[in-house]
Amino acid sequence: MRTYLVSLLAGAASAALLASAASAADLPARAAPPAPIVAAPPIFTWTGFYAGVNAGWGWRDDDEESVILTGPGIPAGLTGTLEFDDGDGGFVGGAQIGYNYQFGSFVVGLEADIQWVDSDDGGDAVFVPGPGFAGTFVPGEFENDEDWFGTVRARAGVAFDRVLIYATGGLAFTDENTGWTAGGGVEWALPVTWFGSSAVTFGVEGLWVSIDEDDDDGRIGTFTPVGGAPVDVFLPRDNDDSDFFVARAKLNFKFGTY
Repeated sequence: MRTYLVSLLAGAASAALLASAASAADLPARAAPPAPIVAAPPIFTWTGFYAGVNAGWGWRDDDEESVILTGPGIPAGLTGTLEFDDGDGGFVGGAQIGYNYQFGSFVVGLEADIQWVDSDDGGDAVFVPGPGFAGTFVPGEFENDEDWFGTVRARAGVAFDRVLIYATGGLAFTDENTGWTAGGGVEWALPVTWFGSSAVTFGVEGLWVSIDEDDDDGRIGTFTPVGGAPVDVFLPRDNDDSDFFVARAKLNFKFGTY
């Protein structure tokens, strides 16, 4: 009898274990926690409007120009050289505004600027007569260059993420005359957003500027040859362009698309 009860209890325990195992097998598996969402950083684009300021230095293309003097009492074949005391150039500064559009790695845009320039091209011009000639030169009131100029230029370049390398060219102008300009530069987008801008960029740029001068301008003084009459000295009419090179740093505030 005792053996029978033990066998009966063992069988009941086995049945209970099997039922528990089967029930556990039927329970749904615990779901894995969702992977954390990591937002991708925004991709920088040069597209958008911008405005900024610039400052730099400008130089004339050369400091000497050859002239031939003619007039009553002037010895035949009197030649000389106009020398300008402006070899060190002068300060250039101003402001610019523009728009860029980026497609792929290429960037195109349009920029306009206005510049104040200390050209240092004026009353220090001197006429030096050529070999075999002598006389006296008296400087006059001479100012060949404007004290400001502006440009309107197209820009085209290639972007390497936050670095832009570009070429530029277009119209140059003053209050009375026009000309052309061409050059290039490199620009970096800084990791800051000042004054509500979407980006701040810093760049360096070089421009060659050539502006036509009026034909009635350019009198630099009077030369009196030994034994002759005084004659006015003018800039050569076949070289009456105001040519200079500008190197400048630029700071822009970009607005619009990141």
